[in-house]
Amino acid sequence: MIPSVSLKPLTWHPYLPPLEVAEASPAQLAAMQVTPSNKKISEYVRTLAHDPESYVARTVLFNAIMYVEGGLAHQDRELGALGASIVNGCKFCAVVHARRHANLAKSDDVVSALYFDQPALLGERDAAIYRFARRLSAVPSEATPEDVAALRAVGLDEHEIIDLIHAISIFGWANRLMHVLGHADSGK
Repeated sequence: MIPSVSLKPLTWHPYLPPLEVAEASPAQLAAMQVTPSNKKISEYVRTLAHDPESYVARTVLFNAIMYVEGGLAHQDRELGALGASIVNGCKFCAVVHARRHANLAKSDDVVSALYFDQPALLGERDAAIYRFARRLSAVPSEATPEDVAALRAVGLDEHEIIDLIHAISIFGWANRLMHVLGHADSGK
């Protein structure tokens, strides 16, 4: 048995000054309403909102992939996002999606196994999803029909596999966007 991992939220620090909400244009204010968060508007959102049109397009797509009802279970989407974020070296996203997965699964067993580098402890379904996320993120063209067959073998149907591909792929992009716009650490 492995110990339970404790993942404290990281702080993201932008390289560019985030938009000040009090100085935002009507288009920028409207764009920031698209975020699914009911919390404060993050520095990341305020950095992306400098270009409201692209921010809205990005957020609508992101929300449709990660938060839509139906299709692949949300915890499986989060596992795909976590696998991609680990491969892509985005610690901020990895922590966010590890915490979301643990919350949705009502257990941190999967996350603990991954953070303590024990993927052999995963159940068949989680192992297949995680393996596919890593493979698709590392070198997308090397994902094979056998990788997809492994997902089918653990019960994923065509629509769920497409949902998983979307979740993994959006993090190929999102992780890189976060990297060029700022950095994360455990300090304030």
